[in-house]
Amino acid sequence: MIEEKHALTPNEWIDNYADYLYNFTISRVNNSDLAKDLVQETFLAGLKSAKNFQGKATERTWLVSILKRKIIDHYRKINSKKGQAEVRMDFYDDGENKGSWLEERVPQNWDNASEKQIEREELRNQLEACIDKLPEKYAMVFRMKTVQEFETEEICKELGITSSNLWVMIHRARIQLRKCMEDNWFNN
Repeated sequence: MIEEKHALTPNEWIDNYADYLYNFTISRVNNSDLAKDLVQETFLAGLKSAKNFQGKATERTWLVSILKRKIIDHYRKINSKKGQAEVRMDFYDDGENKGSWLEERVPQNWDNASEKQIEREELRNQLEACIDKLPEKYAMVFRMKTVQEFETEEICKELGITSSNLWVMIHRARIQLRKCMEDNWFNN
């Protein structure tokens, strides 16, 4: 069996992978600016280590592996004492009290952790109930793509659909989920 070798095309990375990497990142860090920064750092790291690329994985897989390390490094940094000392958090945006805290000195939340856990569980249950209300194929495609993180090509092959059909189903599923959540969660 001949092993297929993949080549790097850095001049096409932004067009080919920026959206995918951003979506991958935003679901893990939940901060748009941070997600953009991590994707940029990934591209820079990819350029710096291009000579180490052996072609055994696809370009996108290789970039995702770099990005995963960047995300892990980010969380390690903010959870370390040194990282907390470097991370500043705004507490007032304007006025005479404008300023920021060092994260390690931010007042701790007085919220009840068990209440938050219950709320997260209720939210998860409501989201699952809304997914269950979707047409069967929409629910299947939505779960495969967003929950189980299957690749588009895998889903299309498994279900015998085109990628444009898949994205239409995902778009429609999201619209129906938003409506369901608005009606059943946010308006309660």
